[in-house]
Amino acid sequence: MSKVVKFGGSSLADAGQFRKVADIIKSDSERCYVVPSAPGKRFSDDTKVTDLLYQCYEKVLTGEDFAKAFQPARERFDGIISDLGLDLSLEVEYVKIGKDFRGGANRDYAASRGEYLNGIILANYLGYEFVDAAKGIFFDHDGKFDADVTNACLGAILERIPRAVVPGFYGAMPDGSIKTFSRGGSDFTGSVVAKAVNASLYENWTDVSGFLVADPRIVKNPEGIGIITYSELRELSYMGAGVLHEDAIFPVRSANIPINIKNTNAPEDAGTLIVPSADDKPSKYLITGIAGKKNFSVISIEKDRMNSSKGFMRRLLQVLENHAIFPEHMPTGIDTISIVVNSHELDGQREKLTERLKEVVRPDHFEIIDGMALIAVVGRGMKSAKGTATRVFAALSHADINIRMIDQGSSELNIIVGINEADFEKAIQVIYDMFILSEQ
Repeated sequence: MSKVVKFGGSSLADAGQFRKVADIIKSDSERCYVVPSAPGKRFSDDTKVTDLLYQCYEKVLTGEDFAKAFQPARERFDGIISDLGLDLSLEVEYVKIGKDFRGGANRDYAASRGEYLNGIILANYLGYEFVDAAKGIFFDHDGKFDADVTNACLGAILERIPRAVVPGFYGAMPDGSIKTFSRGGSDFTGSVVAKAVNASLYENWTDVSGFLVADPRIVKNPEGIGIITYSELRELSYMGAGVLHEDAIFPVRSANIPINIKNTNAPEDAGTLIVPSADDKPSKYLITGIAGKKNFSVISIEKDRMNSSKGFMRRLLQVLENHAIFPEHMPTGIDTISIVVNSHELDGQREKLTERLKEVVRPDHFEIIDGMALIAVVGRGMKSAKGTATRVFAALSHADINIRMIDQGSSELNIIVGINEADFEKAIQVIYDMFILSEQ
């Protein structure tokens, strides 16, 4: 059995962090495949190497000498090599990168060189084989990730290599040019590698010990989440929680490979385990997490006998589609419907949309109400528990918070409430207190 381990930029920011990473990898013989990010910030005012490379690229485009523009990034890499005492020179790589820059390499190529060079250093330090991601991770002619070709090619490559470092964040187009992942970055690469080798576990190492029940910027010292299912993760991620992007987890989710979010600076912490299902693993609390987002608007429509008007909903949704507006929620009554949308989708077309909707659906009353926030209370334990919704409503009522919308999916995995934006932070706090603090 083999594990794939991905380390973020903060985990590989300097030589000291490299040593921590090496200790983690060597402490478990099953950690066979490593996916590194580019060096991140060493301190709050520092600059990530990826940003240095973007700056270098822009300067070269305006005619500045490559060697001068590349110097800040070069110093980061050479400093790591020197501090680790490695017998390694990247001079040949620096020369090639400069030649490629001057030869018209794209911006994605520039950004990807941080992971590429860091991967070479880490492979040398660990004694693992370096595998350029461009040799096994592919996009199609439209720039879309080619999952089938990648899984076959990367799997065949790594099948012959017992221990390897595969840099994250990028792959290759059919013409060989470099393309980076637009979302998920190195997290996505780690997931892809895990599926290709059919890993027993994908470990994602960062600078936090897993996910938290609520946003620590709102709730002081929130509880951590020990185990979470992919379905719960998707619900929380969609509602704005700072978790892995859905794109980054899809390859392992489709292969039923669990993910463990771990802390490089506190490797003894259990972190958060993401699993396909957890029917036999009850959560510590009734709920798993709380997340939410602001900046929603409600398109409110009233029309007498709306429920018996054939084609009403189709015509309504067609207007929204024509204006590139995606409904988040649509609670309805017999003669009313409220469409919750992201407020930014109304920018520049509010008047035209209003005019078209009035023309097509001929409402008795129409208005757009701004300033709504949505909060999702998510948990697999809610399905079998009575009174969960009552407790959510009671917590908000006691805090004098008005509920403007209520929604619950058929899976009973979540309860979503719409409230005024001004009550957002207070609402998350009182829901947390109701379900977490009251059960401690």
